[in-house]
Amino acid sequence: MQVKFCGFTRLEDIKNAVMLGADALGFVFYPPSPRAITSEHAKELTKHVPAFVSVVALVVNMGEEELVELAATVPFDVIQFHGDETAEECQQLASKVNKRWIKALRIGKASKELQELDSINAKINDYAEAGASSILLDAYHKDSYGGTGERFDWSLIPNNASLPIILAGGLTPDNVSDTLNLPIQAVDVSGGIESAKGVKDSSKMKAFIKAIKYY
Repeated sequence: MQVKFCGFTRLEDIKNAVMLGADALGFVFYPPSPRAITSEHAKELTKHVPAFVSVVALVVNMGEEELVELAATVPFDVIQFHGDETAEECQQLASKVNKRWIKALRIGKASKELQELDSINAKINDYAEAGASSILLDAYHKDSYGGTGERFDWSLIPNNASLPIILAGGLTPDNVSDTLNLPIQAVDVSGGIESAKGVKDSSKMKAFIKAIKYY
């Protein structure tokens, strides 16, 4: 199982995450988020991310010009589209900066379309055909594009999906081991390893890694 820690704002947290064995580090470029950072701040932070640890840029409905400018400033490896982007829009935007990409889908009963396995599988297929590298499943919230700490019904995770699945939403060191038998490739956590929004807790990061990688 691969682990992505998301929402970094501090250098000391990055160093701890790398030391503990996180596979990917996420940086939020969405100003309304309490974990958002500027491209210049991210540029400085990513200098301390070693080779073979992926840098993921989380964006929400970002325009082409802004994305091109971000890619020219921050050396990220993967784009995480976390807004209302269609499959075609993701592909077109990613091709402008020549980056691999993943798409977050917000799952749950409150979602207008993603509340049944058939519709979730169909949407995953759309993004697979457009060139996504993986799909991220997160909990739906009408007022937020992620980072809510809420969990959706895991029975809605498809088996044999056309893309590798990354699971997010409400994960903590206490419950992440429950994901070990799910049909997923990776887990993604932000609030579940924090002492405050944007401030990672080293003991929680350690417990999370231990629960999923060294069970």
